[in-house]
Amino acid sequence: MILNIDPSELKERARAAFVGMAIGDALGATVEFMTTPEIAAKYGVFKEITGGGWLRLKPGQVTDDTEMALCIARAVAKNQGWSREAIAQQFAAWLKSRPVDCGDTCRKGIRAFMLHGTLEVPYNQWDGGNGAAMRMLPAALLSLPDTELMKKYALEQARLTHHQALSDAACICLGTLLHQILQGASKSSLRREVDGFVIRFPTFCFEPYRGLATGYVVDTMQTVFHWFFKGKDFEDCLVGTVNQGADADTTGAICGMLAGAYYGMESIPRRWLKKMDVKLLRELEEHADRLILASPAGRFM
Repeated sequence: MILNIDPSELKERARAAFVGMAIGDALGATVEFMTTPEIAAKYGVFKEITGGGWLRLKPGQVTDDTEMALCIARAVAKNQGWSREAIAQQFAAWLKSRPVDCGDTCRKGIRAFMLHGTLEVPYNQWDGGNGAAMRMLPAALLSLPDTELMKKYALEQARLTHHQALSDAACICLGTLLHQILQGASKSSLRREVDGFVIRFPTFCFEPYRGLATGYVVDTMQTVFHWFFKGKDFEDCLVGTVNQGADADTTGAICGMLAGAYYGMESIPRRWLKKMDVKLLRELEEHADRLILASPAGRFM
């Protein structure tokens, strides 16, 4: 097992992935469930973290995308390793805290654990939402650079709430991309990886781009792929993504984790960082460090 990147750069990329996820979440939440024409009519191009939206958030406030990823990271820290039950317990405690938002499929899966101790929900062809994919980052960091370990963690965390083939595929694809980005892969190399993924799962084909950014995991991934590869920098990727509207907090969070890892912390606009809660940013960076150090890659650090 060889780590193809300097350890200090790896740590910086992991931090930027976590922070980028939260920023994409906070940015996109304002325009969640709006259409592209509605966003254009109200904002022109929406590109500032202002809060509001249908959830009436404070500027910089995050939603379930970031909060559920944090649940996984906290579970790993508390358990000193990976544990589905520890993750489920964190999800349950979070749900009991009355979060600002929680998707129906996530809520159903968490309640199954709370009532019956369920650690893997039954297969359901209708559970093709993006709720498992949005929280993939901790699983990717903790497994780096072991692909088979990543797949195990990906499916275990996913199936606490989502057990569906396209959801599974999206989670593993994101984990694979994150592993490659964290080790310094070029966009051309990443594009070849995604092209291979689309060959295996043609429904994720994103060219020509259909412009759909709903909570259906196919629409979500198509939007993320389109804007990640089209964008010239972190801001360009995120602004393009969230201006598609619909499930903009989740598309923003997923694109943010990829673009953050790819472009690094220095690429994240200072004006966006200043809108975020300082304690949240500190916790995100601390978890990124812990997860990397606890991963197979940690032996090189």
